[in-house]
Amino acid sequence: MPADDATNLTAAAIHQSLAAARPQALAALLRHFRDLDLALNAYRDASLAALHGWPRSGMPRDPLAWLVTRGRNTGLDAMGGHAGVRPPDPDPLFGAGATMLDPDSHIPYRDDTLRMLYICCHPELPPSHQMALALRLVLGVPVAQIAQAFQVREAAMVQRILRAKRRIAEEMTPFETPPESVRAARLAAVSVMIYQLFNEGYGASNGRSHIRADLCEEAIRLAQLLARIYPRDSGAVGLAALLMLQHARAPARIDIHGAPVPLDEQDRGRWDHALIARALPMAAKAADCKPLGPYQIQAAVASVHAQAATAQDTDWAEIDRLYRVLESVHNSPIVTLNRAVAVDHLQGPTAALQMLDALAGELAGYAYYFSVRGMLYKRLGRATEARAALQRARTLVRTAPVADQIDMTLNLI
Repeated sequence: MPADDATNLTAAAIHQSLAAARPQALAALLRHFRDLDLALNAYRDASLAALHGWPRSGMPRDPLAWLVTRGRNTGLDAMGGHAGVRPPDPDPLFGAGATMLDPDSHIPYRDDTLRMLYICCHPELPPSHQMALALRLVLGVPVAQIAQAFQVREAAMVQRILRAKRRIAEEMTPFETPPESVRAARLAAVSVMIYQLFNEGYGASNGRSHIRADLCEEAIRLAQLLARIYPRDSGAVGLAALLMLQHARAPARIDIHGAPVPLDEQDRGRWDHALIARALPMAAKAADCKPLGPYQIQAAVASVHAQAATAQDTDWAEIDRLYRVLESVHNSPIVTLNRAVAVDHLQGPTAALQMLDALAGELAGYAYYFSVRGMLYKRLGRATEARAALQRARTLVRTAPVADQIDMTLNLI
């Protein structure tokens, strides 16, 4: 940026640039130093230098390269004062006095970011620790915000992150790109972590009736980052599209009492149509990729719903077809339960109930299964069976608004 434009550089613009560069910059420093704390300190010092220097000098042409170079130099200075610290491995991306990188040299940075995600998803870490570490390291979310998102004390979250970092150090987690033979499994682990983080935003583990938009949005940021790293991977692109399409319905998913609003009753005018417009091309791109995976198929299902102007316009035949494909790729009673809803729209409640009968054992503790079953019985006029199913659902729900919603339905039978 020319010096004359430096005065127009706002703090918000600098913070936005730092947030965009953070995953790749920190990952590159981590690869270089092989020490997580040293890399974090080096990145922090480089960011502070940017915050102080860029308003006067203007933003560099390549902020990412500037941050990595500045962080590398400050990290090396810090190592000079600590005897016994392992020197970093030679880094071919940086020559003596390097200050800028060509755009093509960002390709290794993408691999660095993926390596950092792999580290966060170390198999010895519990999922909650994986999520917290990814939010802190990859996205730079403040610890206080992470603690609030997971509804724990900040001190407890600090300890959780410290334990995760210590475990990684004890296990001597490799910083190299894993061999091709295990890369698919590692990428799948990262995807599962992001998907679980998103579900946590919808109260998957504690039955919250409200949506934690902050968790959902951070999960979407991670998914979009993964999709940028692997733009031709159906799973990565499909996951990002799926989460965006699901979250686009958030404004209409909860009523004023905190109870979930069924999809066919949601006010579609309240959906985030700008987010849908961004997600649909990604879902279409994922659908054309091979091999087929669960995220891209679920994204295709969400696309059908997103493109229906009203619930009555929904292409239930296409949704049934997609769920059949999903059953062949990822057979699960939840998938079949969702397909039964489509079958109900196509063939009626009797056909749907026949499908649910086969799931009774596997979904005996799942509230939604009994809710669907109860509503199907209700439509058939089988009041006794409808009440029994809904009462069973009532015992399994974990939030008062949902329980109240079931009670209201029971009073109408």
